[in-house]
Formats: sequence, structure tokens, C-alpha cells
Amino acid sequence: MTDAADSLPVRRLSDWDAAELLALTEEYGSPLYVLDLERVRQNYRRLEAAFPDADILYAVKANALGDVLSTLREAGAGLECASAGEVQRALEAGASGAEIHYTAVNPPARDLDWIVDTWDEHPDLTVTAGSEDTIDRLEDRGYDGRLCLRVNPGIGAGHHEKVRTGAAAKFGVPAERAVDVLTDAADRGFDVVGIHAHVGSGVSSDQLDAHREFVARMGDLAREVNEALRASDGRTGSETTREASEAVDGLEFVDVGGGFGVPYREDEDPLDLESVADATRDALGEIDAELTIEPGRYFVADAGVLLTEVNTVKDARETTVAGVDAGMTTLIRPAMYDAYHPIRNLTADAPASSDRTERAADGRETAPQTVAGPICESGDVFCTDRELPVSKRGDHLAIGNAGAYGYEMANQYNSRPRPASVVLADGDARLARHRETVDDVTRPEREARRASNADRKNDHGRASDTDNDER
Repeated sequence: MTDAADSLPVRRLSDWDAAELLALTEEYGSPLYVLDLERVRQNYRRLEAAFPDADILYAVKANALGDVLSTLREAGAGLECASAGEVQRALEAGASGAEIHYTAVNPPARDLDWIVDTWDEHPDLTVTAGSEDTIDRLEDRGYDGRLCLRVNPGIGAGHHEKVRTGAAAKFGVPAERAVDVLTDAADRGFDVVGIHAHVGSGVSSDQLDAHREFVARMGDLAREVNEALRASDGRTGSETTREASEAVDGLEFVDVGGGFGVPYREDEDPLDLESVADATRDALGEIDAELTIEPGRYFVADAGVLLTEVNTVKDARETTVAGVDAGMTTLIRPAMYDAYHPIRNLTADAPASSDRTERAADGRETAPQTVAGPICESGDVFCTDRELPVSKRGDHLAIGNAGAYGYEMANQYNSRPRPASVVLADGDARLARHRETVDDVTRPEREARRASNADRKNDHGRASDTDNDER
């Protein structure tokens, strides 16, 4: 086990062993996601050392692979789930209700139905509501358990405007209405346990002032809420949750979300976690509640890479295009967020061996290249005119920092199957997700056709029986 102080604050793409990654493509094919579970543990321990007094939840949406959830649970993390499906994954990974926060945005009815049914079996589950309407919908379903309110503090930060959630109208109840909403919920029988907000995803060092102001507003709001709850004689809630929290007066926790950024560019410095933690505690101030944080990206981003094979090389008018078998259906972040991911030519970097003499290219020259996928979209590129070793057909490339929001956002556009995933654990590699086939992509249609045909046959049979009866 590596001590948190001894692990590097960031794992660069150049730190991965090229020969080992090439061996994985030979065994499991391409494209291929690779995730190092020991690196996930190291990242957790580093964060835990910086926030020793905080309750740490993992934002499951960053990477919901069961191996990741089990690894972080065993390390000590709870699980923050954005959907009923993620709650189901958390339970399958062995989490108890007490370890799970369900934090949905505009939850569909079928999700709420499932969550309330699950709450019957796991009464210590925490549900975070982002609107008064959601609280009403929970009440309509008979839920009066642990309730956290997502608030909108009016401050957002993050690596792209699409992920700066702290001020976006979609997220949370306006902070100025939070006290009234929570005291009303307590009066209606809910077990009010916390407030929650998330400033955004991928907060960088130059956005920490905004993060501090965001946390300060949450601290001020927590003190105001506590005062109001105590004035209204504390929390009520169901008999089960009341018994579990009789000694609690006011909020149990203040969840300030995650959003801790990781460096994607080679020349970016990692966050100074100790300074971030100190600033968070100072900004929050004295509160009679536990600080809760819920990072996702920080745990898994640099623990993962995406491996892809060059299948086409062509000279275009203004660039050289290296076509690869991964695309925006495999890793959508560059197309969706204009996100930068480091890229490395593993074949050019790997030492020559008896079976790789042709593929090893010591001293290969570099040239500006555009790495593009197979999708019929001009946005399906991983980089444009980036200086890389000259690509050859059959080369294997590694795309770094692919552990967060990689496979989770993969899709089947162009009827393309999703890739396989491999995890590294205890010195071994093993398959964690199989590679989809076109049969996997079309199976829902075939099953629907079979069901429809069966229904028509049954209808025809019933009609024939009726005709015979009439005769």
C-alpha cells in the first residue's frame, strides 16, 4: 500500500508503461479503456489526508464501474448517486443506505417510485431534492425520510460553461428561499438532515476565489437554517429516522459538492489540496454540522487511459490526419467540451522486442497531426495539429485522463458498439466490461419485434377462437 504522502499528486500520461499498455491492446483489442484501481485508492487517501474531518462521498457519475465503487467503498467513501440506476449500482457494490445520497435533478417518476420502494428496505438512505416540487412528489409517495435540500448559491465555476452548476437555474432552490423550504419540510414530517450545492466540475487553481465565496455562502446559509430549525423545535421525520437522530439539533451535514480539478495539460500544476482544504474550512466557518464533500473526477481521471489504434494516415491540405478506431462515441469530452486530453504514441515509445521490431520506432520524428475518429461528424477529433511522433497505420495511441466521464458518456451513435474496459488490480489485468457487438446494439429492436410478433400471434389466436365459438 502506498502512503498518501508518497503518491504523486498527478499521474501524467508519460508515467504509464508503454509496453504494458500495448500488451493489453494485443490481449483485449481496441478501443480499450484501462483503469488502475490502486491509483484510485491513492487519490482517495490523498484527499482523505487533506480533509480528515470531512465525510467524503464519491460522485458515481464520474465512473460507475462496479470495481470503482467497491474500491472506494472499501477505502472509506460513501456514494453520491445522480439517478436510480446509480443507486442500484451502489447497492450492488455492497453499500448500505447510510452510505448513499440520492441527488437527482428533475427525477423521472419511475426513478422516484423506485427510490421510495428502496427506502422502505434502506430507511437510512438520504434523498437530496433540488426543488419544492420534488419534495411534494416525495410526500405524495409517502416518503418522510432523510431529506437534504440542494440550494443554488448563485456562484458557479468549472472547466466549461456547461458544467458550472452553482449558478445555473436548473440546479437547486435559490438560496434565499432555502430556510422557508426546509422549515416547511420539517413541519410536514420530513427528517431534514442537510443542505447541498455543487459549484461545478473541474475547478482549477485560478477559480479558487469563486469556490471560497461559494463555500462561505453555504456556511452562512447553514447557520441560518440551523437557527430556523431550532426555533421550529428541530426536525421531525418518520419514526425510524427520528429514533436514529434524536440527539441531533439542526442540520447533520453541509455538502459543498466536489469539483476539484485535475491537470489535463502536461504543463498544468495539480491543485494544492492542503491549501484547498484549509480555504474550504476557513470559508465555511464555525457550523454545528459536518462538512461533506463529493468529488468524482479527482479520484478516477488520471487512473484511466483510453487505448486506440491508428487505421488511416493521410496528408490533408493543411495537416496530417491520423484516423483511429475510437471516436466521439467512445470519448465525447473533446467534442462536447472542447476538452484537452494528452495523447501519446505508445508504439513509438515502446522498446523494440523480438515480436515488435517492425512497430518500435526509436527516434521517430514528430509532426503536427490531427487525431480523428470514425464518426461522420467534423467535431469527431481528439486534437488538431498537435505535435506527435509521425503516425503509421497500426500504431497504438493512448489518450490520458480518460478515467472520468469517459465510458460513462460513451454512446452507440452510428450504431457503434461501446468498447471494453480492463481494470488493473494487485498486479493483474482483468476484463471489467465486455466489448459490445452490433448484436448488442440492435438487441432491443429484435426483442421488441419478437414481443410484437408474439402479441399479434396471440391476438390472431384469440380472434380465431372467437370465430370458432360463433360458428
